[in-house]
Amino acid sequence: MSGIRAASFTVPLVVGLLGAAELPAGAAASHGPRPDRSLTCRGAGVDPEARVRHRAEILINAPLRTVWKLQTDVEGWPSWQDPVTAAERLDHGPFRQGSAFRWTTPVPPNPTPATSLEITSTVEQLRHHSCIRWTGPAIGEGLHIDGVHVWNFTKAPGGVRVSTEETHTGPQVDADVPAATAILRQGLEAWLSDLKATAEARAHRQSD
Repeated sequence: MSGIRAASFTVPLVVGLLGAAELPAGAAASHGPRPDRSLTCRGAGVDPEARVRHRAEILINAPLRTVWKLQTDVEGWPSWQDPVTAAERLDHGPFRQGSAFRWTTPVPPNPTPATSLEITSTVEQLRHHSCIRWTGPAIGEGLHIDGVHVWNFTKAPGGVRVSTEETHTGPQVDADVPAATAILRQGLEAWLSDLKATAEARAHRQSD
């Protein structure tokens, strides 16, 4: 999950449900509740039946290797994402297909009371320096979300274009789709904004 701060459950289901109030500079708006072409990684995408979904992207002025390292160093997430309060790998070695990780993030009312989510994410598909797809449950008090989170990384003029799409399913989020979608949007765009700021700062330091 990514996200609920999602994701893929962002989840990462979780990243989606984070909650930032503003769109980050350079982040794209949602492509609608059911975009014609969803993001994929090795042919697999988000849940086509999910009612809660969001897609966004951002241009990061940093090398692809820098962006990729930040995104795949799961245990380093709390150092640059305030909404991630803890993160641990459940396996060892390179971040790869089959890697699993557990992380926690706060969630605002949605429509259940505010809680802290524990997300257990598994990487289902991965192509080095290109894409990641992870899935998993996010569980909190009175809240259970199943998320699918896809990330694409593409070299572009000016740096790297990072695109992400996430879906959430579960009785609580399905009970109020507009509210759950808004929280997912805020979380994904906050993640992109933090990734951009951190990658660009690191690239600047390395170039000095």
